[in-house]
Formats: sequence, structure tokens, C-alpha cells
Amino acid sequence: MAVILKASKSQSDRQDDDVKVRSIVEGLLNDIETNGDRAVRALSEKFDNWSPESFLLSENDIEAAMAKVSAQDLADIKFAQKQVRSFAEKQRASMLDVEVETMPGVVLGHKHIPVNSVGCYVPGGKYPMVASAHMSVLTAKVAGVKRVVAAAPPFKGGAHPAIVAAMHLGGADEILVLGGTQAVGAMAIGTETIAPVDMLVGPGNAFVAEAKRQLYGRVGIDLFAGPTETCVIADDTVDGELVATDLLGQAEHGTNSPAVLITDSRQLAEDTLKEIDRLLDILPTAEVARQSWQDYGEIILCESLEEMLEQSEILASEHVQVMTRDDDYFLDNMTAYGALFLGPRTNVAYGDKVIGTNHTLPTKKAGRYTGGLWVGKFIKTHTYQRVLTDEASALVGEYCSRLCMLEGFAGHAEQANVRVRRYGGRNVPYATGAAVKS
Repeated sequence: MAVILKASKSQSDRQDDDVKVRSIVEGLLNDIETNGDRAVRALSEKFDNWSPESFLLSENDIEAAMAKVSAQDLADIKFAQKQVRSFAEKQRASMLDVEVETMPGVVLGHKHIPVNSVGCYVPGGKYPMVASAHMSVLTAKVAGVKRVVAAAPPFKGGAHPAIVAAMHLGGADEILVLGGTQAVGAMAIGTETIAPVDMLVGPGNAFVAEAKRQLYGRVGIDLFAGPTETCVIADDTVDGELVATDLLGQAEHGTNSPAVLITDSRQLAEDTLKEIDRLLDILPTAEVARQSWQDYGEIILCESLEEMLEQSEILASEHVQVMTRDDDYFLDNMTAYGALFLGPRTNVAYGDKVIGTNHTLPTKKAGRYTGGLWVGKFIKTHTYQRVLTDEASALVGEYCSRLCMLEGFAGHAEQANVRVRRYGGRNVPYATGAAVKS
């Protein structure tokens, strides 16, 4: 039976935090809906002390920002984007249109059609998340999205040069220096100067995530995302330093980022706790990571691989790093997670920044019913049908008519009956309760 060696903050306390955010965001979105650009500017001034002549960067602005990025940083961005683009292109190539004659004279098919316009949010307040531009902007462009609007908050009084470079190189059509709820609200709702989009994607803080949740339906979204989560599944084939580093490497995202170790080794659990204490004395981001680990860190001691799997499925964590004697056991059997990182040679940071898989992933157990952002999220699958012969139309019509009347839909039945009369040459009465009989 699994034993909790270190517990995290209770679920009720977490929900209290969510309720507060929900109320604030609702008011902000209503303000944007009512007051448009004026509200967006006031919110930007309030939260970011940022009120430029235009939130939209011109071509000259973009060139000026990119000129500030070092040659090495540009090369690194291009390397990362090459990996993301390559994998996204392979994913897109796997999505095939379908057309098939299911019975003589009846043709059914589907087409994959990109969303027309997408708003990509790139976080940049505490940490300028350059990689999020690759994951959203570039992936949308590989999918074939015609208009991609990218937004990131101001950083130290202006556009962050590396974020602008990543957005531009990724193919953004419009770049906004605008943050938080005001950014996603403006892109989704539209203002006098910002045309609305059809879909919102990208990670963000609790307020951005809640704004996306409230805007869902008005626009599409990639997924419901909360604070970054990580789960390490490990046995005694690895040591405490490796595990502690991988836990704290994600805990530094924010003070509410869950980090969980699932292990069947008490010794590894104890060594990990010691290493966490040691690393928190030297890690530059220790203030954030310490609070996160204190409130949201957890260690679960299990008796077997099967129990470790069971606990990981309950968590359905965003990132799951597996370092055991049998990593493939988890690859073959896990069903609820955001992304897997298999073996000690890889880690979550590789996936976050450079290796090529997308880092926008489901949190708060959403991995039970959805995967993360990928090229397919930007594509809608639409079906179509065509009936080629009179005989096929009349035959399908007879079945359709009877099934419609089974449900009481006389108008539906008449749609079928008129075609049986016209294409089948049968004197079928108008739908007054009667349906075609064999």
C-alpha cells in the first residue's frame, strides 16, 4: 500500500485560490468587452506599467528588437525551432484526408482544415519564456493557420528582444507587447484596433489560464492549463541528486507548482529529501522553489511497479519523468499524463526548451481526456458526403425514413421520402406519420 512520506497542500486550499482568481478575471473580461481599447490600455498600465503608442509592433520595431539578440542566442533559437518544426511537420503528414465509397454510390470523406486565426500567448513576466513562441506560433504555421497573432508582456519596459525574435522567426503575422488577461481578452474579444481570433493557445499564469477557461466557447482553446506539474517515477537505479534536481527544476516555475516523487525505494526518497535541502541552499531560484516544494511537493512510497503506475495514473501529471529498470512498462501502460520523459538521459527541460515535442501540456488531471498542444490542435476535421446514383439515394432513403419515424421526426422522414419518390420511382405518401415500408 502506498505511503505518503511528504504531503502537499490540501485540495480544498487549492480550490479556494481558484475561486479568487475566477472572480477577478470575470470582471476584467467584462471591462474589455464593454470598453475595448480603453480597458486594455488601463489594465496594461495597472498591471504592467505599460502604455505605448501602439501595442502592435511595426516591422521597424521587430527589426530593432532582433538586432539586440546576440548571434549565439539567435542560433540557439533557430536550432530549437528546427527541432519543433521537424516534429510538427511529421505530425501534420500523419493527418490524412479520407474519401471512401462505403457502399455502391455512397461516398463519405473528411478534410483537415486549419483554423483561420489564432492568438498565441507567450509568458514573459517573471521568466521570458522564449520557447513558448516556438511551441505555439511555429506549430500553428506548420498546421497552415493563415493569421497568427502573438502576444507577450513587456519585459523591463519594452518588448523582450529574444521573444520577439522567436515569434518573428516562427512566422507570427502580428506581434503585440501586451500581457496577462488583457492580452488574451483582447485577442479573443477584439477591440477597435485588435481583430479577434478564432482560437487561443499558450501557457500563462493563473489569471491567463482562467481567462482562457472563461473565453472557451467564444473561441477555441488548446487546453485548460494550470501551474506547471512534474512527477518523477524512480527506483534505486538513480540517485537522490538526479531526482532532486529534476523536481526542483520544475518547482522553480512558481510557488504553486506541484512536484511529486513516486518511488519504491525508501533510501532514494530519503536521499532525495537531503539533496533538495542541499540544492535549495545554492539554487538561484530557491526562494520560489522552496515555497513550491513546501506547499506542493510530495513523496509517495510504493511497494511495486504496479503500485507506482497506479499512483501516477491518479495524479495524471503534466510532466512524468520515468527512471527505472523497466521504463517501457510505464510507456506501455500509462494512459493519463501530459508528456513522458523516459530514462535518466532525458528530462523535462529538454522537452520544455529544445528537443522538439511541444511543451504546452494538460494540467490538473486533464491528461485523463486530452493530450497537449500539437499541430492537430490547430486543425478541424470536417466531414462530407456525396450520393452518386439514384439507386443509392433511394436505398438509403428507405432506411432513413423508417429510422426518422422511429424517433418521431416526420420532417426528417420527408427529406428521405421525397428522394425515394424522385429517385426510386416509388409512390411514397407524404410524411403524415407514414414511412417507407419494405
